[in-house]
Formats: sequence, structure tokens, C-alpha cells
Amino acid sequence: KGETGDANKAVIEALVAAGNLLARGRLKHQYPHSWRSKKPVIFRNTPQWFIAMDQDIRNADGTAAPRPATLAGNDPDTLRARALAGIKAVQWVPESGENRITGMIASRPDWVVSRQRAWGVPIAVFVKEKGDGEVEILKDAAVNARIAAAFEAEGADAWYKQGARERFLGDLAAEGWQKVDDILDVWFDSGSTHAFTLEVRDDLKANRAPGGPDTVMYLEGSDQHRGWFHSSLLESCGTRGRPPYDAVLTHGFVLDEDGRKMSKSLGNVVSPQEVIKASGADILRLWVCASDYSDDLRIGPEILKTTADTYRKLRNTIRWLLGSLHHYHPSERVAFADMPALERLVLHRLQELDGQVRAAYAAFDYKKVHALLTVFMTSELSAFYFDVRKDALYCDPISSLTRRACLTVLDEVFDRIVTWLAPILCFTCEEAFLARGGEGSVHLLTFPETPAAWRDDALADQWRRIRQVRRVVLGALEVERTAKRMGSSLEAAPVVHVTDPALVAALEGVDLAEVCITSAATLRTDEGPADAFRLDEVPGVAVVPGRAEGRKCARSWKVTPEVGADPDYPDVTPRDAQALREIAARAAAE
Repeated sequence: KGETGDANKAVIEALVAAGNLLARGRLKHQYPHSWRSKKPVIFRNTPQWFIAMDQDIRNADGTAAPRPATLAGNDPDTLRARALAGIKAVQWVPESGENRITGMIASRPDWVVSRQRAWGVPIAVFVKEKGDGEVEILKDAAVNARIAAAFEAEGADAWYKQGARERFLGDLAAEGWQKVDDILDVWFDSGSTHAFTLEVRDDLKANRAPGGPDTVMYLEGSDQHRGWFHSSLLESCGTRGRPPYDAVLTHGFVLDEDGRKMSKSLGNVVSPQEVIKASGADILRLWVCASDYSDDLRIGPEILKTTADTYRKLRNTIRWLLGSLHHYHPSERVAFADMPALERLVLHRLQELDGQVRAAYAAFDYKKVHALLTVFMTSELSAFYFDVRKDALYCDPISSLTRRACLTVLDEVFDRIVTWLAPILCFTCEEAFLARGGEGSVHLLTFPETPAAWRDDALADQWRRIRQVRRVVLGALEVERTAKRMGSSLEAAPVVHVTDPALVAALEGVDLAEVCITSAATLRTDEGPADAFRLDEVPGVAVVPGRAEGRKCARSWKVTPEVGADPDYPDVTPRDAQALREIAARAAAE
């Protein structure tokens, strides 16, 4: 619509009057519009400033620019070639990001860097019409120096002040040079951030020279392949000959539990401050690290509840370690070669995890770190190793090799868990580190080196088979508990029938009662009775859950005929009697 009315209506009426309108109707179609005002817009051709993608890059004086080492011998030294070569030198997380930005750079047109707006960073140049549609750009060191000094003192607004043309041109003002009033594309602004942060600011300056210690990572949403990552790559490759970053990590956007965009009108906004206030910052950090950030992330009350449950399990594992190690002294350490097989198994798992955790962190795969450590701490430590070793830890004599070996292993486990988890649960791990008298901060430590000698794949395979048999025994005991024929597993003395030769070999020399936390256990290499308990997924194993014979030890609660064998301690086993003697002797010595 113009000043005289609706142009579309007037044109149609004129066509009808002339008899030249073949047909008319209404069509729903897309139309260019302003995203801010939501009004239709008309495109108008105007002269613009471009950065060429496929012209040879030259210095200001027209000479060839230094050729980047990333370019192959026959590659042209253009901005596109530099950017495509630079992409290959960057670590992209996830890897699909490399293909995404490569396709954009390979197919993009020349970069339009000018805009016609009343505000923004000016394209601070002077030009003169040459008469053939081309313009000449003023290249004068004195003029550029005056512009730079004014910008440093007054900011970019100096370009727009009255008399700016004459001020900057000086004696050249009479030669017909015109001040350009176009501004730079805002993406050009963002793409230059590396120049005034990583290269200028003393507190952020990065040493990325060949062999330099610093690595620069850019982190933003996946839409920035077309934005910040893109413009930064072009500007740095054009002026420095290399990308401004060594790694680029992209993440999705945060949605509600149902996958909807968060909106105040929907009432589904989850505020980080509210989560931190209600549950603590470590819960929020754990949620982030448990999520697949390469896709959109979901958050809500139920998801946070699950995260909090996981956090409590991890925290309880750390608390149990702290409690068990409270009186531990390094003088109690046991050498690796003298340790029982179960302790060597845990050290094997630490050695295995050490490589996996380091590799996952290096790949920014925090979800994998979370999964590895959660399974290890809950399923392997709390539900297995801690359970099996509680008897030795609580009831063995102070001098017991098994007890001291267990404490040695727990010490190694603690040191690794708090450092491995520290980047995720930063407050919890700092609290645990300080609780053991650590100096400084856990965040100033590097991951402990884990000896290669701890790796024992054959031992791990043996214990994988032992745990298969244990599953069948625990299943049989659970049936007895459910039927109320038995309470604690220490009331049991199961008979375990094993016909699988590999399982029989794995159980050789193993205290099955200790592993299954029963008072006794008998191993037989036969089929077992037809009504014995079996699991389809563990063929060759049958269990008859018998009851243990004897009296219940007042200290360990084991049921055994040995209770009362020591006349000084008639209510406990000889093992527990020796433990009580050593405790009394230590107390007397103190």
C-alpha cells in the first residue's frame, strides 16, 4: 500500500478495464517479511561489500600472501581452500559437525559483509568513483592511523560524528573521497572475537604456536556452524592462515520433559537457579553430563528426580569409602603381589577404567564418563566388592592380610574416583577430598597414574565366571527369602552343583561362601537334583539352598559350629576372638 492506496487493487482494476486480465484468485504463499516488525518487505538492489571466496589471497600491497602449511602443493591459496584445509585440522565433536561445516564452506557464495543500517560497526574506508561502476579504496597509512586512534579513544561512534570525513582525511579531504556509511555484518563482528581475546588480553592469551601448550575449543549450539564457527573460521583463515580453534563442540537445545520448547506461556520453563536451590549445583552438573548433548536435551521434575537418585548412589559410595578409610594408615599397605585375587580384580578394573575415562574426557564424551563410573561405583563396588568384603573389613583381625589389602585397594579406589568425578561433581569431590585431609584442592590434581601391571584380563575372565555362579546362588536365596523360609543369607549353606568345566575351573581355590556371603557353601561337580534352582542364562549350574548348621556368631552373625571354640570369647568364632584380642591390645598400647 502506498500513499494513494492499495497498489495491487489499482493494477488489477486497470488490467480489467483494458481487457487484459486472464484470471485472478487468492494464493497462500511465502512472502519476504521483517522478522522484527512482521511486515512485508521489498528487496532492493544496492551496492555491497564482498569478501571473495575464490580469489587468490594477497597482501595490502598486492603481493602474494604467505602460503599456509595446511594447503597441498597444487591447491589455490583462496579463502575457500584455506578454510576447507583448516576444517580437517580441527577436532569436531560430534564428528558429524565436520561434514556439516565442510558442506557449507564448499558451496557458499562470496561473503556479503556490508549492511545498510543506522547503527553498528562501520566499514571505516573512503572510496572514490572511477566512472566505470567500480570504486577506488583509499589506502593511506596516515588516514588509517587517525581512524584507529579515534576508535581507540572514542569508540566506533567517532566515524559518525559531524566533521568525521574532514577530520580523518586531513589534506585529502578536497580530493573527492567519500566516507562509506555501511556497517559490518554482525557475524563479522562475532567472527573476530579470537583476535581481541585469545591474542590480545593477557588473562586469556592462548599459546597456540607449533608445540604450544594451549588448546582452544569453541562451544555453542549446532546452529553456529552457519554462524560463529563459520565466520570465525573464515576470518582467521583469511588473516592468520589457520582456524582460530583446535576443537569445536556443538550441543543441542534444552527442551522440557515432553520434548517441547520451553515457554513462559506453557509454564514449562526450568530455571537453573531453581534446580540449584532445590537440589544443589552437582545435580544440575550430573544431569548435563548424563545427557547426550549432541542432540536436544530434555529436563523436568521426573528427569531431575532420576538424576538425584543416581547422585545419591554415587555420594553414598564415596561416603562408605570415607568411613572405611577413616582409621587407615599407609603403613598398613599391602604389596600388589601379596593381594588376594578379589583385590587384584578391583585394581584390574581401575587400570581398565583409567584408559577409558581419560579417552572419554579427551573426546568430550561426558555421558560415557558418567556411565562408566556409575556402573563401576554402583554395580561393581557397592553391590559386589563392598558387599563381599564387609565381613573381612569389619570382623577380621587388625593384622589380617585380607583386611589390609582391602583397605589398600579402597585407598586407591578413592583417589581415582574423586579425581575422575571432580570435573562433573565438583563440589562433592572437593568435600570428599578435604574430608580425608587433602591439601589444596582436588581440582588442582591430575588423574593418578595407574600401573600397567594391574591389568589382568585372565583374572577378570575368571571372576566373570565366578559372578555367573554367584548370580544363581543369590537367585536361589532370594526365592527362600520371598517364601519366608530364610532371612539373612548368612543363615544359608547352599550346595552348588556345577557341570560346566570352565566354571568348575574358575571356582578352583575360591571361597564360595565368602563370595556369596553365606556361612558355608559346598561345590559339587554333578547335575544336581531336578528341583534345584537354576537360571536359563547360566546353564550348567544348579543350587540347593540348605541351612547353615551351628550357632550364630554374636559379632559376624555367621552360623557355624566354630562359635564358642575359644573359651575366652564363647559367643564368637575363633577369627572374631582373635580380632577382639588385637583390638584390646591396641587400646591398651594407646
